[in-house]
Amino acid sequence: MYVPPAFAIDETEARALMAAVGFCTLVSRSKAGGLMATHMPMLQDGNRLIGHVAKNNPHGHEASDLCESLAIFTGPEGYVSPSFYATKQETGKVVPTWNYRAVHVHGKLEIVSERAALRAIVERLTEHFEARRPAPWKVSDAPADYVEALLNGITGVVLHIERMEGAAKLSQNKTMADREGVAAGFAADNPALSAAIRETF
Repeated sequence: MYVPPAFAIDETEARALMAAVGFCTLVSRSKAGGLMATHMPMLQDGNRLIGHVAKNNPHGHEASDLCESLAIFTGPEGYVSPSFYATKQETGKVVPTWNYRAVHVHGKLEIVSERAALRAIVERLTEHFEARRPAPWKVSDAPADYVEALLNGITGVVLHIERMEGAAKLSQNKTMADREGVAAGFAADNPALSAAIRETF
């Protein structure tokens, strides 16, 4: 990942973005040597990311156990028009760009098929994503035989984190007037990105 110093984020900010987003693209090399990618939720669990895929998904049976893999989390992003910049009116010396937040997590991918471990992954994911709801749904709310049948149809994946890198390209290399213009330019149609830019002021 190319990360200019002005846009680099530390591990604390990277983990915060991963937790806020919760959804990533998991990329691994298959046993045949090609690349495969799955879009999926993954949850931080200490120095691991946990998730599961459908049993028919190649990630569950074509990835070699402990193969090198990459999970990509992306936050708000958007096209930056030159018209957002105060500098456009002053000198005209501006060009378009793109603002974004992203984290790349590198590690070894463990394939999980053991029943208790698989159920634990499902329960942890459910508890996490249901936690914000006023009456959180639990795996045990569903009939036991139904849950057991569904567990037959999935495979767990655990990414053991070896390193992570992140970038927040949010116009930090621009003048304050230009940064304010970009934040204002996104305020109506991309408020999450506008707020992220304002956090850097």
